[in-house]
Amino acid sequence: MCLLCSVCVGSCVTFETKVDAVDKSQASEIHTEADNSNVTEHPVSDKSRPHVCTVCDKRFVWRRNLIDHRKRHTAENVHLCAQCGRRFLSRAELMKHMNIHTESYKCTECGRCCQNGSMLALHMRSHSGEKPFLCTLCGKQFKWSRQLVNHSRIHSGEKPYKCHVCDKVFSQSGNLNTHMRVHTGEKPYKCSLCIKSFSQLGQLKRHTRCVHSNSRPYDCRFCGKLFKTKKELGCHIRIHTDAKPYSCRHCSEGFRWRIQLKTHLLKSHNEGTWFTCCICQVTFSSKQELQRRSEGCGPHRAALARGGKRSKIVFKNSRENSDCN
Repeated sequence: MCLLCSVCVGSCVTFETKVDAVDKSQASEIHTEADNSNVTEHPVSDKSRPHVCTVCDKRFVWRRNLIDHRKRHTAENVHLCAQCGRRFLSRAELMKHMNIHTESYKCTECGRCCQNGSMLALHMRSHSGEKPFLCTLCGKQFKWSRQLVNHSRIHSGEKPYKCHVCDKVFSQSGNLNTHMRVHTGEKPYKCSLCIKSFSQLGQLKRHTRCVHSNSRPYDCRFCGKLFKTKKELGCHIRIHTDAKPYSCRHCSEGFRWRIQLKTHLLKSHNEGTWFTCCICQVTFSSKQELQRRSEGCGPHRAALARGGKRSKIVFKNSRENSDCN
């Protein structure tokens, strides 16, 4: 496996070598059906990784990598590790994997076992703090060449990874893979404490910390109050600094909270949408405020007691409200 791009089976010594290799790849763009028959090809639009698996949308620089990957969907992974049960596409991959079990390349600092000496040397940077890859534009340093490559796109604005469904572009392949779940509906990260699932690992971690944990790792430097998320802390700090990051584009008045700006736009400039309770006809500037206030609305509680559904009873959008004048 290439240590620079994690795609090709060769070993690119430098990123420049990888660029040269990609530039010499076939000019035609291939889309491959992952089935048990011969490979079927269709045009697609990503020149940097033209070979696409139609089962999971993973993209490859080389056609041979796609053909090997295709076996993952067709149960052709015949090389089985007897110790952990993992399956591999080739005997060479299995033999490299076996070095982990035999501890041939073991880190003396943490005990982690690597597949070969090169990967062990790369791993050791996590202990030494070595950052040999320097950005010539801003001076920032990185442990891995791929980190520098991804970082350089901040300066260049390059976004080589394109969604073939909605044409949205991304600077990193991981962001594209995560975005694809918007179209597939895939939510692979499941909470072990409830039935909720998420499309991103960060969302699961945030859910676990906010809903199932009492951990509050973020503390206010002014008063010491603790918060579960960095966003909550940032909002709280505005109380101490009197920061007003939301300003009205019509009159330049500043506001501490977004909901204050939204309410101001509705009342002062008649811009936005009011939310009206269909039971008591009270209007609110946000759906969240309507939901909260409706809990204390007597007629609304009575309607719910009669079997009414909140989604049908409470919400009615209106751009008209007597308070606007």
